[in-house]
This record gives sequence, C-alpha cells and structure tokens, in this order.
Amino acid sequence: MTKLNWGMIGGGKGSQIGPAHRIAAGLDNHFTFAAGALDHDPAEGRAFGVELGLSPDRSYGDWREMLEGERNRSDRVELVTVATPNSTHYEISKAFLQAGFNVLCEKPMTVTEEEAQDLVLTARAANSICAVNYGYTGYALVRHMRAMVARGDLGRIRLVVAEFAHGHHANAAELNNPRVRWRYDPAQAGVSAQFADCGIHALHMASFVTGQEVARLSSDFASCLPERFLEDDAMVNFRMDGGTVGRLWTSSVAIGRQHGLTIQVFGETGGLRWAQEQPNQLFYMPLGQRLQIIERGEGNLSPEADRASRVTVGHAEGMPLAFGNIYRDLAESLFAVREGRTPEPAVSLFPLAEDGLRSIAAIHAAVASAKADGAWVDARPKMFR
Repeated sequence: MTKLNWGMIGGGKGSQIGPAHRIAAGLDNHFTFAAGALDHDPAEGRAFGVELGLSPDRSYGDWREMLEGERNRSDRVELVTVATPNSTHYEISKAFLQAGFNVLCEKPMTVTEEEAQDLVLTARAANSICAVNYGYTGYALVRHMRAMVARGDLGRIRLVVAEFAHGHHANAAELNNPRVRWRYDPAQAGVSAQFADCGIHALHMASFVTGQEVARLSSDFASCLPERFLEDDAMVNFRMDGGTVGRLWTSSVAIGRQHGLTIQVFGETGGLRWAQEQPNQLFYMPLGQRLQIIERGEGNLSPEADRASRVTVGHAEGMPLAFGNIYRDLAESLFAVREGRTPEPAVSLFPLAEDGLRSIAAIHAAVASAKADGAWVDARPKMFR
C-alpha cells in the first residue's frame, strides 16, 4: 500500500508535543514524514527538519513557505499537523484547509468560537478532514469505556467525574520560563490557561465516553499564583444533554500530581474508573457485585478496544500509542477516500472540528461563568443551539 505524505508545523527541537506526534504518525508505517516548518526561527526550523530526515527543499522556514511549497506538488502532503501556540491555530489551519489539505490541529483548536465555527464550515466546504488532537481518546480502554456505556452495561448514566490536575507549574521561581509563561499569556493562550490547556481534555473525554454533549455549566477559576493573569486552577460543574451530571477539576499547581487525567462514570447499574497514568486497567463495579479489573489486551473486550490495543497484555501502554490510534484512524479515512470505499466503522472515533468547536464554546462559557461568580451559562456553540 502506498503511504501517505505527512507534514508538521511546529513541534520543533525542545517541543513537548512534537516527538509524540512524530512517533505516533510513524507507528503503523502509513505516513511518510515529508515536509515541515518546525520552528518560529526559520533557520533553526530548517536545520532541525533536515536533522530529522526531511529533504532541504521541504524543510521550510515558516508555514506560509510550506503552504506555497506544497500546494502544487504532485507528491504534496495529504495531512498537516498544526502544533503551534494556540493563537496561531486558526490562521494556519484555515489556510491549509482552503488549499485542500487535511489537517490535524492541536487543542484548543482556536481562540474564539467564531474562529472555531469558521473552521468547521471551511472544512465542510473544502470536503477535507479537520481533526483535533484529543489524543487520549485513542487509549484502548477509554474506547472500551465508550463501548460499555453505549451498549448499556451501566444502565442510564447519572454522573461523570473528570480530572486533569498536575503540579508542574506550581513553582513561582519558574514564572518566566518561556515553556510555562506563554500558557498564562492572553496574547498567546487566549481567554483561559489551565482549563483551555488541560481541562478541555477531561471535558471532551466526558462527552466521548458518555456519548453526550455539555449543555450548560458553572465554573470557578483561580490564579493561585497571583502574578498570573489567567487561571491555574478551575472547578467546573456541568449538565449534559442526556441528563448526566458532570464534575470537573483541573489544576497546574497540584504538587504531587504528575499527569492527573482521570475519568469516572457512574450509571444505574455500575461504575467505571480509568486513569491515564495506569492506562492498562479499567475498574468496573457492577451494582451489588465485586470490583472487576479489566485488563487491556485480554480476551472478550469490545472491537473498539481490540483495534486500539497495540502491545500484548501486561505490557505498558503509553501516550504516543494512543496518539497513534488517532493517526491510524485518519490514515484509514484518507485511504478510503483515495480508494473510493467506506472506511471500517471503528475509524470514525477520531475527534473532528465540531468537537473542537464545542470545546471552544465551553471555554468561553466557563470564563463567563467564573466572571459572574459561578452563574450557570449555556455551553453549546451558537451554531448547534
């Protein structure tokens, strides 16, 4: 099978997320890393691209140069990953979508709801994929949770509790560390820091697992380091369109917490609990029975879990493998278009621009609620009301 050409914008040397994307894209040998504009410094970006194996003529100085360089090539990239600071996502993603490229954008997809809605409409008009990297939904047991909820194993879902709390930004001495500072800078991060950076992963996972969307919310934001203009801790209560009650806590000053992404779902007849730091185990408590531990890779799991499981049972599963499932889903979708066929059903699980739009609307709703002392506000995008 001919491989797909893939390109990346951002994710340069020293990037936190760049290596995970490159590992994930290469995991199944579906993509060739063919082009990139990897750094805000053109010379450093070109040099790092060549160091990674790009040909010099396809290691670009910036994204505009890459767009012009790739636009008319017969072997142009078929998927572009945008892994740049938040404030640049919209302009870059829209330009590549309008030129007919497929895009995988890091989250948050945009800074404003208007931009997010425009990307949804742009992707639809171009008949291109605009995906958003809520990569943790690629974990096998997260997909098994979704399957268990969908087939009714827990009965009607009453409550979902999500967390994404870490302590890596708790040191006041690192306020001016560039890798930390930009996340709390409204000019680069937008209206929200911790909720937009981490909280929406947990919020999206709540929707992904339950099959419900957030309808309204009430939030409380805090800057525990008072020098920060944007929040480093947030508590969000929400109600979902299927009647489920939601609770979410996210923090970057929770010393002792490392990654901290967890999801718990409680229904009429059972409960589930999963944590990203122990991704091989899903804890299942059926009503009136003993606790069960579901192991990733064991027999008799759902087709969604089986397809997403990469290594044999008992071995560690990691974040790049979860991201790899997003890339594999995208590759299967692109191959299906190329070959004029319908992709296999489990492929449709990767998040799209519509999911990104819902997240941006929720971010702005949470900011508005926090400013109004926790007032309940509509969290739905305007175009979906």
